Formats: sequence, structure tokens, C-alpha cells
Amino acid sequence: MAEFLITSDNRKILHIDLDAFYAQIEIRDNPKLRHVPLIISRDPSESNGRGVVATANYAARQLGVHSAMSAAEAKQLAPNGVFMKPNFQKYQMISNQIHQIFHQYTNKIEPVAFDEAYLDLTESVLSGATLAAKLRHQILKEIHLTSSVGISYNKLLAKLASEFNKPNGVTVITEDNVLEFLSILPIASFRGVGKKTQEKFKVLGITNGEQLRRMSQEALRAQFGKMGEHLYWQARGVHFGEVKWQRQRQSVGKEETFDRFLQTTQEINLEFEKLVTKVILAMSKRSFVGRTLNIKIRDSEFNTITRSVTQNEPFKLDKHILISIAQSIFDENIDAPFSIRLLGLSFSNLQSSGFEEITLF
Repeated sequence: MAEFLITSDNRKILHIDLDAFYAQIEIRDNPKLRHVPLIISRDPSESNGRGVVATANYAARQLGVHSAMSAAEAKQLAPNGVFMKPNFQKYQMISNQIHQIFHQYTNKIEPVAFDEAYLDLTESVLSGATLAAKLRHQILKEIHLTSSVGISYNKLLAKLASEFNKPNGVTVITEDNVLEFLSILPIASFRGVGKKTQEKFKVLGITNGEQLRRMSQEALRAQFGKMGEHLYWQARGVHFGEVKWQRQRQSVGKEETFDRFLQTTQEINLEFEKLVTKVILAMSKRSFVGRTLNIKIRDSEFNTITRSVTQNEPFKLDKHILISIAQSIFDENIDAPFSIRLLGLSFSNLQSSGFEEITLF
């Protein structure tokens, strides 16, 4: 039996990721911010320590700041950083402009977030590298933003490629160089490998893709269960998931309407605790995790806002962490005094627990 499944996959998949999207927009609109650690979040010194990081520029990331981190922790890591409250309406408008550019090349587009999408360009006569160059040039010329692009014959490899050479880079993975590329990839770069899994691999002496590929399917399954199966195929670059360009965005969530409007922070926190508990139960029953956490808020005058936080890896279904993020999002967007008639919490960008579902046949 062959060591792994050999396929001929002639697809042309691009993964486009706008570099530090929210922060880059603010720097574009105010160039004075270019060389300072910029953190898109309410300043915790002005909000009693509340707030959650939506994103940060690369100067702040080098100090350890990352999305979904509490603003208070970001302040400790970057005491001289500039905090800026996110303007989601502006970010969505710019995302729509970028998607209009995508549609000039293909309608087979799978959005992942405001700043990220898969494009299936198999039908184009141009090479993947040429298409990436044209897209990046057009986004830079018309929107004045840089992007990183991964090009390959499946979604998994396109995603790994786009992350390999950030910011403002292009990486092409072909059938000729796929094993070479995966061999040098750090184990932490493989999809679904979090801190705990990294620690387990460290004990096993596995630090890169080449060493991962030497492990048998049985050994990986014994060590990591279903996740081990996924890692076995990842190390070989096998993934047949299609760009889901016609799908309805799938989500799992709960919302609650209140006869007596909520008017205190304590009441908001209590209701978020109830919602989080229900959503964790619903996600667990379906064996789902999600990369995007969505919060919906409606006040007594029927004004409704929705806000989202997206991570590279799925959120942990940890009650206390999710309540804290939900409360921080509320605090960033709603000023006292308030009167709230509805709260909602949901996850989107769903995948099966542990890793994106990989279907081989």
C-alpha cells in the first residue's frame, strides 16, 4: 500500500488575507500611526480596564499583542501603544469594495471574515501567480492596502501559503514543491495545532513537517485521536474541501429579549453568562468550534448593532473567557446610561471540533 494517497488536483485556489486589516486602514487614513504600536480597541485606561483587541499592527504584534486579547493585557505589553476604538462600519464598507474587485475575477468566493477570503480561479487561463499579482496590485492601487496571498491546488495549502510570507507577500505551493514546503514548516503552523498540542509534540521531539510526516497514521491517531488523522493528511498536503461560494453562512447562537430592559452592567454580565452557557452547550452537542464570535445588541429604541471578533484559530469554549469578551465588546460599543431590550451571542466560521473537517472521498 502506498504511503499516502496520490491524487491529481488541477484546481487553482487563492487565499487572500489583508495584512492587519483594521489597523492598516487606520494607518492609511492617518500615516502618523505607521511607526507606533497601534491597537484597535478601546483604551483600557479610559474604560476601567475593559475592552478587547480587535487587531493590532505588526509593531504591536512584535510586542506580543494579538486579537481577542484583553485591552488591559495589551496595555501591559505595549505601554506606549496607541489605542483606537474600532470603526466596524468603515471596515465593512472597505471589505465590500475589496470583494467587488474579487468579483471581477470570479464569483467563486468564500468569505472568511472582512479581511480574508478563498477564491477558486481554476477556470482562468492565467497562472495563479499572475492572478495573485493582478489582484494585489489592484487592491493596492484602488484601496491603498497591502495583502498576502497563498496560491495552491487546495484550500489547506493556499491558507498555509498565505500565512508563510506575511505581511505583503506571495507564496506558491505546487505538486512539485509541496513536500519541501511542508517539511520546513514549524509544527505550530499546521492547522489546529495549539499550545497544548505543541507541548505534546515537543515531548515527542517533533518540531517540523518533515518529522511529522515520519510518524505513522496509527501513531498519530493513538497520540491525538481524530486530530492525529487530520495531521497525517496535512503533512502530505491532502485536502479536498471546495471553495464554498454558494453556501449560507452557518452559525450557532442564542438571543434573548427582555420585558424589563437591562440597565446595569451586572444585569448585562448575568445575561451574557446565561447566553454563553446555552451556546457552549449547543456547540458541544454539534461538535463545533468557531473562529468568529458575534454579539448582537438592541436598545429600548430598537437601535440594533452587531459586532464580531475573528481569530485565526477557533475560540476555546471557555465560559469565563467568552463572557469577558462579550462584556468587553458591549462596553466598547454601548455607553452608560443604557436600556437594553435584546442580547444575542453566536459563533460563525464553524468547523468540527479540533480541526477543519477533511473529506478524502
